[in-house]
Amino acid sequence: MTAPQTDARPAPAAPDEAPDATAGAGARVTLHPDFRRGAVDRRLFGSFVEHLGRAVYTGIFEPGHPEADEHGFRRDVADLVHELGVPMVRYPGGNFVSNYVWEDAVGPVEQRKPFLDLAWRTVEPNLVGTDEFLQWAEREGVEPMMAVNLGTRGVAAAAALVEYCNGEAGTRWADLRIANGREKPYGVTLWCLGNEMDGPWQIGQKDAHEYGKLAAEAGKAMKLVDPSISLIVCGSSSMQMPTFGEWERTVLSYTYDLVDHISMHAYYEEIDGDRASFLASGTAMDRFIDRVVASADAVGAERRSDKAITISFDEWNVWYNTTRFGGEENLPIQRDAPRIIEDVYSGLDAVVVGDLMVTLLNHADRVPVACLAQLVNVIAPIMTAPGGEAWRQPTFHPFATTSRLARGTALDVRVDAPTYDTAQHGAAPVVTAAATVDDDGALGLFLTNRSDRVVVVELAHVGAALGLTEGWQMVADHEPAVEGPEHAAKVSEACWSAVDVASVTTASDGGATRVRLAPESWTAFAGTFARA
Repeated sequence: MTAPQTDARPAPAAPDEAPDATAGAGARVTLHPDFRRGAVDRRLFGSFVEHLGRAVYTGIFEPGHPEADEHGFRRDVADLVHELGVPMVRYPGGNFVSNYVWEDAVGPVEQRKPFLDLAWRTVEPNLVGTDEFLQWAEREGVEPMMAVNLGTRGVAAAAALVEYCNGEAGTRWADLRIANGREKPYGVTLWCLGNEMDGPWQIGQKDAHEYGKLAAEAGKAMKLVDPSISLIVCGSSSMQMPTFGEWERTVLSYTYDLVDHISMHAYYEEIDGDRASFLASGTAMDRFIDRVVASADAVGAERRSDKAITISFDEWNVWYNTTRFGGEENLPIQRDAPRIIEDVYSGLDAVVVGDLMVTLLNHADRVPVACLAQLVNVIAPIMTAPGGEAWRQPTFHPFATTSRLARGTALDVRVDAPTYDTAQHGAAPVVTAAATVDDDGALGLFLTNRSDRVVVVELAHVGAALGLTEGWQMVADHEPAVEGPEHAAKVSEACWSAVDVASVTTASDGGATRVRLAPESWTAFAGTFARA
């Protein structure tokens, strides 16, 4: 639980008036439907289910719950997953995967043996395994992203899992799948080659040369089983790792011609009341992406390759890791889906999540895949009570709204805004913006005001007709987050609202529209955009 804020910043004001001269310093956002960055891949709005805490058990899966389907999966949770707009889910880890034996979690449930997961020091009952997850994903229309264990296992086990999931009848592991009741191959196309393999917390940690060689051999074998799959190689666990940069260069020197994506992971939190730095987390994410892209492109240039490695940003979120979580090494051994890392979120956290999505959209040309970590209960937008209800955390709203509106192509938006100084990230822009447009001219526009004053943004769209029809806004709060559906509903009522577009915008001559943004807010608009 966060401590109450003690700074003297004024409470955010609702933008219920037309732009006026009393507002804070302005910003200019230039956009045109012909200035394009790249296609928005729907997998950019993926999420993550790990065997960690209550993400699986009493999260997506709870036999006996009033909302459970015939397979034991909670229908109320699935409905929220659809509302969230998640098209893809990564599974089964995460740190968990590095000591996971997938074969122990297939076949008759009554014959499966529990095991001690060393990553989260939890006894895993193996009630949900590969088949249960993949069939849940199939029923819900969600694409699976599977990870293989390159911590304590290796080439043979990874290739066998691909064969089990994707192989046709007549081979050992495909026939085992069929014997377990699934004749049709699952056709899993996206595969992670391990997880955070440079991290000292990882079971089976490796240096860059060890991992690069293993990933190359495992990936080669997996593609020999199914040449149609795409592979994600592990990047450094964070930009703060001492091996960052050199890790990417070394690992890609072994795997560049084999893999399609390199992974990135990043979490952000407010530390010691440094609200200004926290609101600028998107600036840190932006620099992180640029540096990984530069590292990958340097390897490609050295190889004289025309291939571009893209990013799978398959773990990102607000996570109060340093202030609320004592570290996995301090966890006691637990059973029965213990509560681990169940962060509760505020309106401020939700504004930052929205701003991080602005950053991802602005890198759509190099970031086709991303996963909000995680989906249910564990640092998640969806929470559940065992045997009880499921509800939305404040972070649910900006994610769901962006997933719904961001379609087609991400525009190359140019922002001219004042900057402010932060302790953690240096100078950061006061305003950020992203925009998308589809083939029918439907616009999604996303704006963040990181300052503690109203900001008027001029949307410059010379040569194009811009129409804003609907809007939604998340405003940061100054209250501590409290666990439970009642608090989540209270925050949503206070901080999340529809925007009266006419009251916050004015048109001016010369192809410009002015928008008034509330202090410390994230705003999304739907509309139309086309050449005039």
